[in-house]
Amino acid sequence: MRVSVRVKRAHIRRFRAVVPALAVSGVLALGGCAPSSHAAPRPTGTASGGPSASGTAAPGSGGPGKSGADRAAAFRRWGVPLLAPPPPPPAVKPVRTGGGVIPVVSRVPTTRKIVFVTFDDGAEKDPRFVAMMRDLKVPFTMFLTDSIIKNDYGFFKPLQALGNPIEDHTLTHPDLRTRTFAQQHTEICGQQARLTHEYGTRPGLFRPPYGAYDSATRAAVKACGGLRAIILWRESMQIKNVAFQDPAKHFHPGDIILAHFRGPSELKGETMTVMVRNMLREIARQGYTVAPLEDYV
Repeated sequence: MRVSVRVKRAHIRRFRAVVPALAVSGVLALGGCAPSSHAAPRPTGTASGGPSASGTAAPGSGGPGKSGADRAAAFRRWGVPLLAPPPPPPAVKPVRTGGGVIPVVSRVPTTRKIVFVTFDDGAEKDPRFVAMMRDLKVPFTMFLTDSIIKNDYGFFKPLQALGNPIEDHTLTHPDLRTRTFAQQHTEICGQQARLTHEYGTRPGLFRPPYGAYDSATRAAVKACGGLRAIILWRESMQIKNVAFQDPAKHFHPGDIILAHFRGPSELKGETMTVMVRNMLREIARQGYTVAPLEDYV
């Protein structure tokens, strides 16, 4: 009888040791603007940076020396299912750039179950969002407009220091189709120069406000030099739900998601962190994770 009890206790100890390891290593399957007819298929929903600092881990990596248990705990604190770290970047970027025509991208060609998160404009400057991203280290790209961020350029620097690039979204957020080539050139190239000055890294991607562009936009983007692609989106994040193009409400590998720096006045009293939590829950629910867009374009 004593031997039997000792054996049972040993089994219990081994079981308790194994369960946390399984919980850590397992991955739970978990707008803006409407593009013009010249763009990729129209997303549903309403309209509305540079390399990491020295010694900063890439987004999604969990941080230097951060254990799986610490990472899982960080996700639990924010009410988000644990997302897998992004896979290693491809040896060759699947979106071809640098040719005669500026590509327009709303979905990256890939078979990996990854999506790309982007935030536009820069209106809401919520310190809790910075804390959330510092904890979770989910990679994302910021497309910022100067007239919206100029009251606090510094807010975005900690987010950039985490490894999240800052990209071009014009100086004043106009519908570019209503502007001449010269005016579009000023809006796009002027913001490229402003962001380079403020953040020390030259933007390489451009998103037109409202997703609206024409042939003059593509010519202006090319004329700026250094901008290699126009980025649109497939899904847009609302307050609680993701607005899908797919009637089945599914992500597809390589989808780009549009979200915004928005606060309670735009989110019916909710905070940006709640909106982001809901977005990440849906990504996890469908068995996807988030990868850095600039690794693929």
